[in-house]
Amino acid sequence: MSETTAPATPASAPVVAESATARGRRARIALRGLQVLLALFYAIPSALPKLIAHPSAAESFEKLGWGSAGMYIIGVLELAGAVALLIPVLQSVAAIALSALMVGAFIVQIAVFDGQYAATPLILIVPLALIAWARRGHNADLLRLLGRRA
Repeated sequence: MSETTAPATPASAPVVAESATARGRRARIALRGLQVLLALFYAIPSALPKLIAHPSAAESFEKLGWGSAGMYIIGVLELAGAVALLIPVLQSVAAIALSALMVGAFIVQIAVFDGQYAATPLILIVPLALIAWARRGHNADLLRLLGRRA
């Protein structure tokens, strides 16, 4: 056997070769699934209690001194972000905006609520940052659309 001859692979060993397009397709599907999950999270357990003035949400905003107006504003922002995460041209901007909202939530958790749930907004920033980066190409599309309207 010469040095240039590679050893033969057993006939029963499957050769696994994945094309870049198949891998990319799975990544796009996974990212889309993540966006749907985050949109559901922001719409239902996060925005909905604020928008229906659930006592737990109202109590938290009263403690902040923001009252019902602040509660409704944050609820509307979260719901708008959830919807925008599902609209292709708005996905990146929505992820950035929701990340900014989570930075504010983190600060409030630390300053007012003694950090009881401070990890939650930080954890949510990670997938939002991934979405913002992965969907950044849509920002140019959004700017073109806005440029046409101006």
